[in-house]
Amino acid sequence: MHLDEVMDEFRAVGALREGHFILSSGLHSPVFLQKNLVFAHPERCARLCKALADKVTAEIGPVDIVVSPAMGGVIPGYETARQLGVPALYVERVDGAFALRRGFSLEPGQRVLMVEDIVTTGLSSRECIEAIRAAGGDVVAAACVVDRSGGEVDIGVPLVALARLKVPAYPADQLPPELAAIPIEDPGSRRLKA
Repeated sequence: MHLDEVMDEFRAVGALREGHFILSSGLHSPVFLQKNLVFAHPERCARLCKALADKVTAEIGPVDIVVSPAMGGVIPGYETARQLGVPALYVERVDGAFALRRGFSLEPGQRVLMVEDIVTTGLSSRECIEAIRAAGGDVVAAACVVDRSGGEVDIGVPLVALARLKVPAYPADQLPPELAAIPIEDPGSRRLKA
C-alpha cells in the first residue's frame, strides 16, 4: 500500500482530522489520526494489517510472535499477527510501566515483532520494547500502521511503517499562533483517569 491508499482508509471513515489536538505524547498537532474509527471496520483493518504483515515479511523475514502495547496497539497487533500466522500478546501498564500479564509469556529465542498503531515520538514503542526484553523477548523489529515522524523517530530497533508522513507536533509552550488560536481537543487515552 502507498501513503495515499493508507490515508484513504482514514479519510473514508472521517479518521483523518484537522484542528488542535493533544497527542498521547503530550505534544500538540494540527492533525489527528483517529485510528479506532478505521480499526472499527474489520475489512479496513485487515487490508492495512495484511499490507503491514507483507512489508514486515519482505523487510525483516519471519517472526515468531507479535507483542503490542495496550490499548492502542492491541487491534493492529492482533490483526497483523493473524496475517503473519503467529500468536499475538500485549503488554499493559502495571504501576505505570508496561508488563506482560494474563498468563502471557515469551519463549527463549522467539523472534518478537512489536506492533503499534501510530508512532509519533516512539515513547510507547520504546516502553513496550523494554517490557518485552524484561520478559526475555528478542525484539527483532517494530512495525506500525503510520509513522507520524516521517521516519525520524528512533525506537532502538528497525521500524517498519506501512505509511510515513511528517506531521508537525509542538510542545505546549512552542505553539504557532494559528494553532494556539484553535480550541484544544484531547482525543487520546493516556491522560484519562480510571
